[in-house]
Amino acid sequence: MSALLHLRLASLPVPLQWVLLVVLSGIIAWGLELVKLPAALLLGPMVMGIVFSLRGSTLGIGRPFFFAAQTIIGCMIGSSMNIDVLDTFATQWWLFLLVTLLVIGTTSLLGWFMAKWQVLPGTTAIWGTSAGGASVMMLLAESQGADMRLVAFMQYLRVLFVAVTASIIARFLLPAQAPDADTSIDWFPALDAVDFTQTLLIAAIAGYIGLKLKLPAGQLLLPMIVTSALSMGDTVTLQLPEWLLAISYALVGWRIGLGFTSTIFRHALRALPQIMASIVVLIGLCGLIAVLLVVLLDIDPLTAYMATSPGGLDSIAIIAASSNVDIGFIMTFQTVRFAMVLMIGPILARALAKRLAARTG
Repeated sequence: MSALLHLRLASLPVPLQWVLLVVLSGIIAWGLELVKLPAALLLGPMVMGIVFSLRGSTLGIGRPFFFAAQTIIGCMIGSSMNIDVLDTFATQWWLFLLVTLLVIGTTSLLGWFMAKWQVLPGTTAIWGTSAGGASVMMLLAESQGADMRLVAFMQYLRVLFVAVTASIIARFLLPAQAPDADTSIDWFPALDAVDFTQTLLIAAIAGYIGLKLKLPAGQLLLPMIVTSALSMGDTVTLQLPEWLLAISYALVGWRIGLGFTSTIFRHALRALPQIMASIVVLIGLCGLIAVLLVVLLDIDPLTAYMATSPGGLDSIAIIAASSNVDIGFIMTFQTVRFAMVLMIGPILARALAKRLAARTG
C-alpha cells in the first residue's frame, strides 16, 4: 500500500490500473468484513477509488455502468419494502414531512452561517451544504457564480463521511452474534432461470424508463417503486444474488471515490478544515433529529440515524441492507427527503444566495 501512495498511476496501462483497483479494493473490503463493518463492499472500493484518483489514475466509471448499478440497488430496496411501510406513512405522513423539513432547514441554515461568516468564498457554502443531489447542486451553483469545484468536493466528501460514520455506528449498535451463529454469505446461490431473468428485465426496463423520463435519480427510484409494488403483491419472485449486489456496490463506491480528483482536492485543501467541520456539525445536527424519532416513536437508534442521515440515497441503502435495521422505514424517509429537496432545495438555496449577495453587495 505504501508503494501505491508513491506511484504515479497515470504511467501504468489502463488494464493494469483496473486489475490493481479491483484486487486492492477486494483486499480492503475483505479486511473491513473481518471487523464486521457494514457496507464493506461499498467502503473498500470507495477508499481505493479515492487513493487511485489522488495518485493520478485515469480510471472512471462510465454513466451506463453506474446507472446499471443503481437500478440493481433500486430493486434491492424495493424487494425489502412491505405493506407495513405504507401503513406507517399513511398514518404518520406529517412526521415524515416534519423531519424532512428539519433536515433541509438544518443544512440550509448551516450553509447560510458559513457563507455569512465567510468561512468559504461567496455563496459556495450554501450550495455545498445543501442536502440535494450533488450533480444538481453543482450545476445550480455554477449558474449562480459559486465555485463549482468546492461545491462538488463538499457534496462528495459529505457522502463519504456519512457512509463511513453510518457504517461505524451500525457496527457498534448491531447486536452481537452468538458464537456458533452462521454468518457466512452464499455468494453463488442456486438461481431460478425464469425468476432471475425477470429480475434483470424489470431492472433494465424500469431503469431505462426512469432515465428517459428524465426523473432525478430515476434509474434508482423507478425500479424501487416497481419492485416494491410487485413484491407487496407477490406478483414476481425477485432474485438478487450476492455476487450481483457486490458488483453494484463496488461500482457505486468507485464512482464516488474516483470523483475525488487531485485538481479538486488541491483547490479545496486550504478550506479543508472548515469543510470537514461543517460536515461533522451537519451529521451531529441530523443525529439530534434522529434522537427525536427515538423519543417520540420508540424507533431503534440505528434506524432513526440512517433515516435522517444527509448522505447519498444509494450509499445509505447499501449500509441499511447490510445492517439489522428497518430498511423500508429508512428508505421511505430518504425518498421523501430526496423528493422534497428536489422540489424546494434549489429554490431555498437560490433564495439564501440572493439574500447573501444583497447583504454583501
